[in-house]
Amino acid sequence: MTAVDERGMTRYFEELEPPEGVRVELLRGEIVMMASPDLVHNMIVEDVLDQIPRQRWSRLQTQDVDIVDEASEPVPDLVVLRRDALPGSGRLLPSGLMTLVVEVVSKTSVIRDYTIKRSIYAAGRVPAYLIVDPIMAQCVLFTVPTGDRDDADYQGQLTVKFGDPLPLDILGIELDTTDFGTFTGVRPHRYP
Repeated sequence: MTAVDERGMTRYFEELEPPEGVRVELLRGEIVMMASPDLVHNMIVEDVLDQIPRQRWSRLQTQDVDIVDEASEPVPDLVVLRRDALPGSGRLLPSGLMTLVVEVVSKTSVIRDYTIKRSIYAAGRVPAYLIVDPIMAQCVLFTVPTGDRDDADYQGQLTVKFGDPLPLDILGIELDTTDFGTFTGVRPHRYP
């Protein structure tokens, strides 16, 4: 898609009003619509959110994110940033303010979460990207973003199975993954 097409798609996306219960994201010029998430998904987001100290961190669910030089407005499951970095208002939160972005894999989001969003968040210089995967019963933490646009990626990667603690040094905590639920009857995938 050319830059002209992406700008047109961005304008269209800004005016789009999806039906109730549908989440919409713009990922590199492509509009992606998703049904409301599964209960397992939502409980994992709640478990993660509850473990991040509110006194130091703002923890925002389904916040629209602005990635500079990208035709992308992802809507992560959870965004974490320093409380003093939170702007007063606005729909789009600049990726440069974020400390951690969390995506919980759904039955249909595996490829987007492990590839497209990984590259988008790295391009936006988000210091840490956490994928919580209830299909594979694992957490994958990506750190040290490098590169630009489609070539952006993370250099650091730590994979932890559910039940094992996940050190989130960037937040100064250790994430307890013991109570994270899993999807049943879903075919395993090959990512990351």
